[in-house]
Amino acid sequence: MGADIQRPASKDAGKGMSTSFRHHLAARWSANGEQILVVGDAMLDVYILGAVNRISPEAPVPVVRQTEIREMGGGGANVAANIVSLGGAAHLIACAGRDAEGQRLAAALSAAGVRFDLIDLDDRPTTVKTRFFSGQHQLLRVDKEELIGLSSAAEEAVIRAIELRVGGARLVIVSDYGKGLLTDRVLEHTMALAHAAAIPIVVDPKRVDLSAYRGATVITPNRKELEAATGIAVTSDLEAEQAGRAAAAITGGSILVTRSEAGMSLVSPQGSAIHMPTQARAVFDVAGAGDTVAAAFALGLASGRPVEEAMAFANLAAGIAVSKPGTTVVQADDLEAERALLAGDGLVDKGALAEWDTALRLRRLWQHQGLVVGFTNGCFDLLHPGHVSLLRETAKACDRLIVGLNSDASVRRLKGSGRPVQGERERAAVLGAIDNVSIVVIFEQDTPAQLIELLLPDLLVKGADYTINEIVGAETVTRAGGRVMTVDLVPGHSTTRLIANSARSD
Repeated sequence: MGADIQRPASKDAGKGMSTSFRHHLAARWSANGEQILVVGDAMLDVYILGAVNRISPEAPVPVVRQTEIREMGGGGANVAANIVSLGGAAHLIACAGRDAEGQRLAAALSAAGVRFDLIDLDDRPTTVKTRFFSGQHQLLRVDKEELIGLSSAAEEAVIRAIELRVGGARLVIVSDYGKGLLTDRVLEHTMALAHAAAIPIVVDPKRVDLSAYRGATVITPNRKELEAATGIAVTSDLEAEQAGRAAAAITGGSILVTRSEAGMSLVSPQGSAIHMPTQARAVFDVAGAGDTVAAAFALGLASGRPVEEAMAFANLAAGIAVSKPGTTVVQADDLEAERALLAGDGLVDKGALAEWDTALRLRRLWQHQGLVVGFTNGCFDLLHPGHVSLLRETAKACDRLIVGLNSDASVRRLKGSGRPVQGERERAAVLGAIDNVSIVVIFEQDTPAQLIELLLPDLLVKGADYTINEIVGAETVTRAGGRVMTVDLVPGHSTTRLIANSARSD
């Protein structure tokens, strides 16, 4: 077997460990240019982008008005491109036809910063997948390919290239798309050469018979691939564990199964398992997501990260990839920005007093999670039923509620020298203790206009004693696509009246 990975403490079969996605994102993402060798099927992905404004008079089909054409590597080429974009260094060994499309594939690899050995094939064309898009919606995919096994000469050329390059790599990724490069002989030599160099092997599989990948360190099937290979449904953590154990017994390696919205599970040959939920987000296109998982996970391992951390980054990278249309690479800066947002969610407790920069990080995180963020503001000097009603009704209309709180100096300018009755931190603590409040943010200005401009909440709420046009920040929020709402007041309640009544009773 190839070089081992840092596995979690062993657990009894059927008692897999569910681990927090966010918990393993404390350390910054940095791949440090780790050298990864990618061996696998490569293809040219072509995207024809445009808009549909009418139906053809010749047939009931849409007419795409072409605006742009994009070309990039697909399959193993996309794995290699993701490695580079995530901060690693990739060398790809693949095959291509001796044709114009092969030259365009080579140009796409060079543009992505990938070094490569493309073995020329005379007996078949370069595989090309052409996708037609209207906006972010895919209309049609056209595949050009001929699935012909490698000749003995081509096999030798691939094996010689692997022999030449494997010594400089920290890890090998085998990217099998079933296009013919990874013959039994090529697979056997790849495993043997990696073992001799004592480096890990990560396999993104396509074969139903996983025994062909025996000797791999980690194999990364998706849910359907694992179900096909084992005959076991993978709809729950327990089933993922059972199917993973069956596949691990066949291959001798760990199984990292990607389960779409359910996240991913890692099952070791010893039977221990880790289940990691994913981050909820909008999905535009799953094309290439498996390539991103393989690249980020492999880079994590090659960088010496614990397996749970490598999983967490792979999980996060896949979420970024599916949120964009078409085959795409995930940039290291984007991955680190997402990590920082997620890690920041645990910096403050629910209802805590937050600084402006922390509030912005949380607002962006909640936005990425598809949550509706509400905002209301006030002095909240002596909390009364009217305040509670405002907060409760606001919370009903949003998923997270940020409360802007006038500072002590701001209250004195607005209400006079005798106010506030309670200091800003005491007022924030009382507000934060209310179940509906997510965080409290103090602002020094007379109005929350600057804070609203920074946070751009989805929902802005004030009491019905204001008209929409009178609400500070209303124009800012509506211009950004949000909405403004007023809440009916509870009759007979105001802080000024409470203070006056208290003075009379004294």
